Amino acid sequence: MKNTLYKSLEESGKILKEYMDKDFAVESKDIISNLVTEVDKRSEARIIEIIKAQFPKHNILSEEIGAIDKDSDTKWIIDPIDGTINYAHGIQICCVSIGIEKAGEIVMGGIFNPFSGELFFAEKGKGSFLNDRKIKVSNETIIDKSLLVTGFPYNTGNNPNNPVEVFAAFVNKDIPIRRLGSAALDICWTACGRFDGFWEYNLNPWDVAAGCLILNEAGGKVTDFDGKEYSIYGKEILATNGQIHDEMMRVIHGVKKK
Repeated sequence: MKNTLYKSLEESGKILKEYMDKDFAVESKDIISNLVTEVDKRSEARIIEIIKAQFPKHNILSEEIGAIDKDSDTKWIIDPIDGTINYAHGIQICCVSIGIEKAGEIVMGGIFNPFSGELFFAEKGKGSFLNDRKIKVSNETIIDKSLLVTGFPYNTGNNPNNPVEVFAAFVNKDIPIRRLGSAALDICWTACGRFDGFWEYNLNPWDVAAGCLILNEAGGKVTDFDGKEYSIYGKEILATNGQIHDEMMRVIHGVKKK
C-alpha cells in the first residue's frame, strides 16, 4: 500500500503544480467561503484511479465524491487539496492528504505539499518521516513559550464552541498563534516541532486522518477537548507535543465555563 500511497501523492501533486496560477473553475459548496475547484476534482480523480488500479475492492472516503463502499475493512481517506482557499488564491500553503484506515484504525498516512517538496509519512508503529528523515515533536514544556496554530470553522459566527473566544483566550496570554489555512499541514508542522500545539473545531476525517497518525508516531498527543481518545469522525481536535496538552485544555475549558 505504501507504493500506491506515494504514487497517489506524487501524481496528484503534479496536478496541483500544473494548475497553480492558471485560470480554473471555482465554486462554493454549502456556504460561500467553502470552496471547491476544478483542480480538487482532477486531483481526486487521479488519486482514486491509482488506488482502484491496485486495490479495487477497498473502500474510499474522499472530500468531493463522498463514500465508495466496497464492504472492505480497508478505507482510503482522501483530501485532494487541503487548503483549497489558499490554493484558489495562489498561496502555496496547501497539500494532498491521504490516510489509510484498516478495521477502524489509521495504519498509514501521507501528506504532500508539492510546492515546498515536503512529504510527511507515517506507518503505525514505525515512526514519522519528512522526506525520509525521522521527525519528532518539540520538547517545549511551558505554554507561554510555545508557538501554536489553529483554524476557524466556516460557521465561526454561529458556532456554540466559541472559537473566537478561545482564540482570544490564548492571545490574551501573549502566546503567539498562527493561522495557515491547512489543518493537515498544521498537524504535520506540530509533528516535526515547528509548532507546539494545534486545536480546531468541525474538521472532517479527510482533514485529519493522515496527520493524526503522523503526529502520534512523532511522539505527540491527540485528543478531543476533554482529553478523551480522539476519533477522526469527531468534531474537536487538540494535537500537541504532549507537554503542553493539559494546559491547552485548561485554557479551552476556561472559555467553555464562562
